[in-house]
Amino acid sequence: MLAEAIFFSAVLFVIGVVGVLIRRNAIIVFMSVELMLNAVNLSFVAFAQAYGAADGQIIVFFVMTVAAAEAAVGLAVIIALFRHRKTVNLQNINLLKG
Repeated sequence: MLAEAIFFSAVLFVIGVVGVLIRRNAIIVFMSVELMLNAVNLSFVAFAQAYGAADGQIIVFFVMTVAAAEAAVGLAVIIALFRHRKTVNLQNINLLKG
């Protein structure tokens, strides 16, 4: 059971990394980061169940709390960028250039 969960978690994490590195759409990159967070949560829960400790599940609770806050702030930033630049393509967003 542990090996399958860790394998599935690794596959989800790799899909998230590929999404962050390959895609140029800010929303897709944002969803890929969320997918990586969920992959880490899955591995925490799998290890917690395998070793009979609740520590991993407590950490997952805090990671989910931070991910929810990150989702709210991240979507607000993406909406603000879209209103300003009329695009969510990361190549066209150069707000920090002088």
